[in-house]
Amino acid sequence: MNVNDFEYIAELLYKRSGLVITQEKAYLLESRLNPVARKWELDGFENLISQMRAKNDERMLVDVTEAMTTNESFFFRDNRPFDQFKDVVLPHLTETRKTQKKVRIWSAACSSGQEPYTLAMILKEEAAKLAGWSFEIVATDLSNEILSKAQEGLYSQFEVQRGLPITLLMKYFTQEGDKWRISDEIKQMVKYKPFNLLEDPGALGRFDVVFCRNVLIYFDQETKGKVLDRIAKIMPDDGFLYLGGAETVLGICDSFEVIPGQRGVYQLTKGSQAVELKAG
Repeated sequence: MNVNDFEYIAELLYKRSGLVITQEKAYLLESRLNPVARKWELDGFENLISQMRAKNDERMLVDVTEAMTTNESFFFRDNRPFDQFKDVVLPHLTETRKTQKKVRIWSAACSSGQEPYTLAMILKEEAAKLAGWSFEIVATDLSNEILSKAQEGLYSQFEVQRGLPITLLMKYFTQEGDKWRISDEIKQMVKYKPFNLLEDPGALGRFDVVFCRNVLIYFDQETKGKVLDRIAKIMPDDGFLYLGGAETVLGICDSFEVIPGQRGVYQLTKGSQAVELKAG
């Protein structure tokens, strides 16, 4: 790939999704864009780029952006955040929201649905303690194609083997040939919507808990800060933000601060008092 084509793609992806592609990651372009070229009946990704330049077809630009921004996900990824959610965050929320008995959760950049379905399964397993409560899980992603997969709730043997406890597999999935379909009772707990993190999330409403894990790593510092500041505006003073293990707010955003003793979970800085979390 020549330098001009690389710079064209890199700029396009940055403007449309915030994704930063460096020369070291140029190899990803060929592996991810060749299937898009075949879809458009073109001979290779270089011809695809040529057509993109010539036609500026929005459908083609969407296909390319989605191909480059779709990332893998798996159930109970890294375990610790979900243990924290069940044992620490949920008890806090049920104590502080006893009057309204309502909690909203946002799974941002949800990919193929494993994260929001993991949260739904946790809530279902805790149902006896949560009688009378309303939990809404909103899951968003830039890619309409990946959202369709998430909504279908059909996963390969490899996908369900990655992190999903066998007890939950047998309880909430049914086997269909060599694939596994998640149950309707779990599927109905999640509302999927297309959303670009470069936009204002205000229209999605306010959220008590936001999972925005393993997506900021693809942004530059300025974009990370803007995304975090926008998220802060739709959270209550005692809301919780989850980031990935390789992500942080330190040196990037003043809207959030670390919750002592809870790695990977953050609270609002301004206008809030320190949240005291106790294991449930």
